[in-house]
Amino acid sequence: MSMKEVDEQMLNIQNKNSSLFVEWIPNNVKVAVCDVAPRGLKMASTFIGNSTAIQELFKRISEQFSAMFRRKAFLHWFTGEGMDEMEFTEAESNMNDLVAEYQQYQEANISEEERDFHSEEEEEEEEEEGEEEEEEDHEEDRWHAERESDGPIREQQDGFSPIN
Repeated sequence: MSMKEVDEQMLNIQNKNSSLFVEWIPNNVKVAVCDVAPRGLKMASTFIGNSTAIQELFKRISEQFSAMFRRKAFLHWFTGEGMDEMEFTEAESNMNDLVAEYQQYQEANISEEERDFHSEEEEEEEEEEGEEEEEEDHEEDRWHAERESDGPIREQQDGFSPIN
């Protein structure tokens, strides 16, 4: 597989999942290619990524762990080897903290995008309001101009002479 094909696929992954990659981590994807395939295989690949998308995996594992830990499923195997239940509680807490941290980074990225989006919307609204006010000013000027010119013209049409 050529380096160009690898780069194209990595770019596709980034574009497809752009909301999961934060802008403040530049060069967040690194690629290396080894032309020698593992024994018995024609080709192999490994992908290592740092993205807030990993939180979904951590959430799923945490939910499964919590369900099993509540029932104390398989716990006796670990306590029989010297572990304490408190170690499991601490591990669960660490996992929840990790998920919360990833969510914080993801929300920070979303907030920036929303702020940028709303800033653009506000600018557009201000431009539209300015254009509307300008149009209203022009309409008012036209109205006054018509009134000024209509008065003397009507008087002339009615046979009256304009008043100077």
